Amino acid sequence: MKLRSVWTVVILCMLFMVINFADKSVMGFAGAAIRQDLGISAEQFGLLQSAFFWLFAAGAISISALTHKFSPVNIIMVLVVVWTATLIPLTLTGSFAVVLLCRIILGFAEGPSIGLAMAVAHSWVPARKRALVSGVVNAGSSLGPLIAAPILTWVIAAHSWHAGFFALIPVALAWLVAWFFLGRMGPETVTKANSAVDRDLPERVPYRTLLIQPTVIGIALLTLLGYCCVALKISWLPLFLTEGLGYSTTQSGLLVTLPYIVSIGANILFGWMSSRLSVRGIRGRYARGFFAVGLMFANGISMILFTVLGAGVMQMAFVALAFALYSGAMSLSFAVLADVVPPAQRSTVYGCVIAFYSLGGVFAPLLMGWVVGAASTAADGYSSGFMWTGTVMAIGCLVSLVLIRPEADVRRLVRVAATTGAPGPGANRPR
Repeated sequence: MKLRSVWTVVILCMLFMVINFADKSVMGFAGAAIRQDLGISAEQFGLLQSAFFWLFAAGAISISALTHKFSPVNIIMVLVVVWTATLIPLTLTGSFAVVLLCRIILGFAEGPSIGLAMAVAHSWVPARKRALVSGVVNAGSSLGPLIAAPILTWVIAAHSWHAGFFALIPVALAWLVAWFFLGRMGPETVTKANSAVDRDLPERVPYRTLLIQPTVIGIALLTLLGYCCVALKISWLPLFLTEGLGYSTTQSGLLVTLPYIVSIGANILFGWMSSRLSVRGIRGRYARGFFAVGLMFANGISMILFTVLGAGVMQMAFVALAFALYSGAMSLSFAVLADVVPPAQRSTVYGCVIAFYSLGGVFAPLLMGWVVGAASTAADGYSSGFMWTGTVMAIGCLVSLVLIRPEADVRRLVRVAATTGAPGPGANRPR
């Protein structure tokens, strides 16, 4: 296995997430223009943003389940074709109904994206390196909006919001060509059992057992909290900067890039740090699980703090942290899941977790729209909404801390496999 081949696929998976999140975020960058052009209220715009997530869970589960019959590599290719197709009507129409429909379809097709990308990337590396690879792949979720923010803001301001959607089409097509020639799963021995951690797992376990493991439940809760931040960053952060804090559209276009810059660094730095802890023999519960919980807790506290600080550098620093630290926690969360799920079942379990945490994308933008619309001023509405979000995140992290116990869960899975007659540890060993 050549190192160049490994990182070629990992970087392509990262670029896959770049396109994924550029598609998601363009609605937020075009929010002011869309609201003005279509004459819609804050509540209606919140509905548009929420609609993206209505079928997100259904897509995450149903499409991920197809990995039993089709390669994740081929499924990813089809998904990008669908994404591109949903952009085309938005380059032409000014209809609220068409925008709503396209966002629903896009959400369905993007549901399993991160799970499929992680499954492909994880097939190339051993457990001790998964945190770093997860961080690199998930860095694309921040790099996409970071690149898109100044470019699409300029395109939208210079032309129209329709042009912002059109600009993404050739990028997606170029990636498709590269993936067709270079995208593939890792070597067969890696896919089956790429480390001693994988070889400790049974070959297969009933899904009902996998999905009720305390670690899986804890990670599902943790990623739900993180995805609330994802949804709010994409849908409301640009408007918060303009309507809530009073920055101009140009200033907002620049400031909104700060959390994405910090997110990229957080994904790679914390992934590397976690991998180093694993190499030094630190148990996965601490090197990956508790590390992820700590980052998410700090994220929630940062969100509370920026609502009580006055305008200035310190406030923007906490805004950046509040919309960045969760990203590193999300990356580590997938590495934790890989520790407690047999390799052959990872794509499906990832899809189920994604389906659950996507509920944050459904409700967070909608609730923020209601809070902002009901408040006496936009600034008060944003302050209340983010204060409550940060508080819920901090409390939820404490619950996750108790649940995440990967080593104990692996021992439980071995016992279950022994009682059900499923192939036990060693069944996955390379021959």
